[in-house]
This record gives sequence, C-alpha cells and structure tokens, in this order.
Amino acid sequence: TTDGGILDYAAFCEAAHANTALVVAAADLLSLTLLTPPGEFGADVAVGNTQRFGVPMGFGGPHAAYFATRAKYKRQVPGRMIGVSVDRDGNQALRMALQTREQHIRRDKATSNICTAQVLLSIMASMYGVYHGPNGLTAIATRVHDLTKTLAAGLTQQGHSLRFGDYFDTLRIDLADLDAETVRTRAEAARINLRYYADGSIGLSLDETTTAADLADVLAVFATSDDVPSIADLTATLDSGYAGAFARTSEFMTHPVFNSYHSETELMRYMHKLSSRDLSLTSSMIALGSCTMKLNAAAELMPVTMTGFNQLHPFAPKEQAKGYYAMFEQLETWLAEITGFAGVSLQPNSGASGEYTGLLTIRAYHEANGDTHRTICLIPDSAHGTNPASAVMAGMKVVSVKTTDDGGVDLADLKAKAEEHSDNLGAAMVTYPSTFGVFEEGIKELCDTIHAHGGQVYMDGANMNAQVGLCRPGDMGADVCHLNLHKTFAIPHGGGGPGMGPIGVAAHLVPFLPGHPVVEGVGGAQATGPVAAAPYGSASILLISWAYIAMLGAEGVTRATEIAILNANYMAKRLEGHYNVLYKGSQGRVAHEFILDMRWLRQNTKITEVDVAKRLMDYGYHAPTMSWPVFGTVMVEPTESESKAELDRFVDALIAIRSEIQEVELGVADEEDNVLKNAPHTAALVTADDWSLPYGREKAAYPAPWLRDYKFWPSVRRVDDAYGDRNLVCSCPPMEAYETA
Repeated sequence: TTDGGILDYAAFCEAAHANTALVVAAADLLSLTLLTPPGEFGADVAVGNTQRFGVPMGFGGPHAAYFATRAKYKRQVPGRMIGVSVDRDGNQALRMALQTREQHIRRDKATSNICTAQVLLSIMASMYGVYHGPNGLTAIATRVHDLTKTLAAGLTQQGHSLRFGDYFDTLRIDLADLDAETVRTRAEAARINLRYYADGSIGLSLDETTTAADLADVLAVFATSDDVPSIADLTATLDSGYAGAFARTSEFMTHPVFNSYHSETELMRYMHKLSSRDLSLTSSMIALGSCTMKLNAAAELMPVTMTGFNQLHPFAPKEQAKGYYAMFEQLETWLAEITGFAGVSLQPNSGASGEYTGLLTIRAYHEANGDTHRTICLIPDSAHGTNPASAVMAGMKVVSVKTTDDGGVDLADLKAKAEEHSDNLGAAMVTYPSTFGVFEEGIKELCDTIHAHGGQVYMDGANMNAQVGLCRPGDMGADVCHLNLHKTFAIPHGGGGPGMGPIGVAAHLVPFLPGHPVVEGVGGAQATGPVAAAPYGSASILLISWAYIAMLGAEGVTRATEIAILNANYMAKRLEGHYNVLYKGSQGRVAHEFILDMRWLRQNTKITEVDVAKRLMDYGYHAPTMSWPVFGTVMVEPTESESKAELDRFVDALIAIRSEIQEVELGVADEEDNVLKNAPHTAALVTADDWSLPYGREKAAYPAPWLRDYKFWPSVRRVDDAYGDRNLVCSCPPMEAYETA
C-alpha cells in the first residue's frame, strides 16, 4: 500500500472475478523481486513506475511507467508492444507490433489517447535491469528490506509502533512520547524529509542509496531518550531477507540478456551495439512530418545532469526548490508571451496529455457556467488521431468536420455543424498550420464561428514550429493550445519520449488549470484535478526548453521559425517536376512541412510509397512520415536545424529514387525484382558470395556519392509486418532452453 503495508489481495481478486470485474494492481518493481507478483495473486493488470531502476527523481520526471496484462487482453492494449518477426531472408527481426496507433484506427472509438511513450527512460531502466540481472536486483531489494527491518527494530525499541507488521521498504510510524512537530523540526535540521499524515503518524521509505549512517540519523530524529539504539547491535539480532507471508517463489528475468552483461565494459559494448543499429540525428536528417526532429543542443541538456535538479523529490518543500520555481515562473511567462495566452500549466506529460488537459479545462469552464450540456466537439477529419480520442476521454461527443481539397478545414461544413449543434456545442479542435502543412487562412473566421455558438476553440500545437515569433494562437481567437516541448522547444524525442505538453489558456480559462492535492499553489482557483502524478509533470526536462528559449531569445526563436519555413519551401521547390506537392497555400507556398503525393505509384506500377521509404535507408535516411494524414503519401519536415547541404542530399536522394522508379515505368527494371522492391540492402546481403539480383552491388548499397564517406547499414532486410502482428510479444524462454541449444 502507499503507506507500506503488504496485504493479501487474493480473496479480493477472486471476488472481483466472480462479479465479472477485472483487477489492476499498482506495484513497485524492486519489491517484486522478493514479493508475490500481481499476476500470481490474481490481478489482471499490473502498473507502476520504473524510476527506482536507475532513473533520477528529477522533481517528478521524466520516468517510464510500465503496463502489463494477461495475454488474452493483449489486443486491447494501445500499441507499444514489440513483437518477433522475420525479414526477407528469414532472419529474426524485432518490430513494433500493431504499430498504427490505436487513435488513428479507431479515432473517437479509441480507448486511450496515448501518444508519447517514455522510451528513453525505459532504456535507462531496462539497462539497470540488464546490468544487475535477477540476482543483482534481488540483492539490492534484500539490502533495502534489511535496512528497513533494522530501522523498524530501532523504532520499536524506542517505544514507537508500526502500522504494519509486513512491509518491504516503507514504514508508517505511530509515535510514542513525541509529537509530529518535534520530529519534523529535528528531521529538517538533519536535512531529512518525511511524510506527515493528518492523524499524526509519520511515513518514510528507504532505497538502495540508504546507508547505515542514514539509519542512525533517522533514529536520532525519533529518539525518545538519550539512549539511541546502535545500528550494529540492531543488525546483529536480525536475519537477512524477507520472511513474510508473501515471498516470491517464481523465477524472473531468465532471458540471457539479463544474465550476460554484468561489468561496465560489457554493458558499454552491449549498449553501443544496440545504438549503432539506430539511424538517429547523429547520422542524418530525420524529416518526419509533424514530428519536428530538430537539434537538441548539448548546452540545453546540461542542466538535466545537475544534482540540484535531478535529485529533488517533487513534494519537497518549496523553500528547498527555489531554483525550480524560479525556472517554472520564467518558462510559464515566456510560453504565455509566445502563444498570446494569459496562463500556462506545465503539468501535462505529453502532447496527448496536453490535449486531454485542455479539453478538461474547457469542460470545467462550461460546468462552472451551468452549461453541462455543452459536450459536442467539432474535429476536422484530418486531425491527429489523438484529438478525437482525447475528446472522448474528456467526456465529449465527436462530430467530424470535412476537409477541403486544398487541405484546410471546410468552413462551410464547420458553420453548418456549429449551427446544427449550437445549443450543445462545447469545443472545436483545430491544428494550425493544418495537418496538411498549410496555414489555415480562415482560422479567425473559424474561431469566431465557434464562439458565436457558445463553444471554445482548442488549438493543437503540434505545428507550433511554424508560428513562434510570427503569430500567436491567442491572437487568432484560440482559447487553449497545447505545446509539444519535445518538438518545437527542443526536448529530445528519445525514440518516442520523454515529452511534455503544457497548455496555454485565455484569461477566462485560467481558474480551471489543473491543480494538485499535495502541493499547494498549483493550478487555478477552481482547479481541475491533476493530470500527472507530479505537480509540474516531468519537471527536469522543462530545463531543456527553458535553456532553448533563454539562449535564443525573442530574435532567435523567431529566426528559427523563419528558417524552418524557408527550408520546407526550398525543398518543395527543388522537388517540383519530380514529385507533386499535394497541398499549398493561396500563394503557392507551404508552411514548415509538405506532403509529397505518391498515390500515382500504385496506379502506374507495382511500386508503393513503402518501397520508397525502404529505399531511402540505402541512401542513409529515415523515411518521412508515411501514409498520414493522406494514404499513399509522405510528409516531409526539415526543421531549422538542417544545413542547405543536408537538405540538398535528402532532395538528391528522392530525385535519384524517382529515376529508379522511372526505370520500372519504362521496363528497364523488372517490376518485381528491382532496387526499390528489394530495399533495404544489408551489409550481409551485399557481401555475400552469392549475388543473384539483376543490378550491381554498388547500385544496391552505394547509390549516392556521400555514402562513400559514411554509410549507415540497416541490420535486417524488409520485415514481414503481418508475421510480426501475429506474434505480438517476445517470449523469453528460460536459460535452460538456450543452454540446450
């Protein structure tokens, strides 16, 4: 439990199942090395946080959560599962199964709006597990529990009593001959923070960083006489290990990866081997449309490594976190100025969470005005899939609005829908610039229409990289906008996370910004409930965006926007005559990204946009966003971080691929057996003794001159997606299976 007790939930689970209910258990991973895991006492889902597996506290984050469920529910999980597949040569390959996100398939029928996953933090936690392995983790857990038993013995010897007799690392203490205020005064003088319950009891937790000296300090804080128990004497009377009623008996982490890399040298090589298989921004441009993969400057990342920021608990007293609060105040002020809003909440942990938070704020505003019936949300059918999913999660009913042929919101349809639902209109969601990469020239008219019918306008800030310094959502009439700090404001994507999605709101919505039950002063006067466990979300990575704005200043962030738009238009212009740019504004320009129409490929050849994406790997590039928001297209976003030379290399690769397509069109190359259909070409394929393909090895692997200087080699050939979707989860056989093999 949150106050440390280990309780028997087996009967509870049985009763729930007898009444057709499912059970979710929140569990600490380290404790499960010693305790019966949830799946064995009857829970159907286990959730929790991986922070204590080697990730700094960071005043609340970022940390990776975990979500585990029984195999029979695996297709209800919203993606993010790695499955085992095979490539064209039959080699094993791992891939994200069911990787089209749930929101984009089901939209307003989605069961979640999950988008950002804390992948970078998952890697940190997983490598902690790889290094220590099951034996090391069990040893750590045992030491933590032994220290807790020692402390418990000392506290009871001093006359205090414990709320629970069965515990792992957390104690709730009922005081004897002391009051909580005296303990608090002593503790703070000793630089110790404790948990103070309303009933006068006190809680504390130990972890792997706790020492015997720390225990002595804690016992001194709780001393009821001059005779403070000796840690050595207490330890001598206790047996090591967990001896409670819920000891774990099953094995865990039996896969070789958790039993092989137990020195720093071996772990370093293992991690480097894995990272060398990833095409990252250290290799080349990643032109993912709508993702804004820009430079994450080293100077911006430095503050995250400072112990004054990364070792702080999110519930530490404010007087112990003055640096953080100064940063919060400045960042909120800057973001409000950039967006034109009156207030900002830094709490949402991702863009999808920002959407949800913004809509909750709108709902709270309507409810405060007695308009509880205003639950209709108008959403363009071109919107991010998280938009309708977020609206449904916030208790709204989605009504779709058409998109025009030029990629904008169909204002005539929007006006008709607003009129039809005028009495119940709660909000409209719009992305600006549009999802199609053009500036919505009717954005003010859209906002005015929604306001005229009593609704609020939510702006999706995914494309804010085309706005900063040039225009502001608040000036256009938007009432709320979320900001993807992992896009526009330079927090690294980290393979999918960490992300942050703070929201800016107009003055009338400020009172409803999310609060927090533990930390006072967060949110508005009529605050909605928290949307993250910590009051400021993943606070430590807010430092990155603070540094980004602080170093660039007003002139710099504006210049970044201008270069992002310039780069996109330069690339679009160079590609004219080779590919068709699907949408442009009335001036013949795009915003910060553009869509290349490749639907003609399927009509004229057996080549598809997938083949183009795979062939780009041979040129050393990650594919742009594919088949979204329009099927059969790719969406390119260069950002401001790329040089003209890099833009030209990427464009040259696309032009060269167009020539390869033409070879198929003209019959020079076989329609099935060609460089596009066979892409990507691995080093193993190119260096094999047998070469049966109808073109040379050089054309396969070195189609561009810059590849002679540096070549990124894909690890596997084209992967069988259908096979991977059928084999959703990577099973981990016991060690014996590998030893036998």
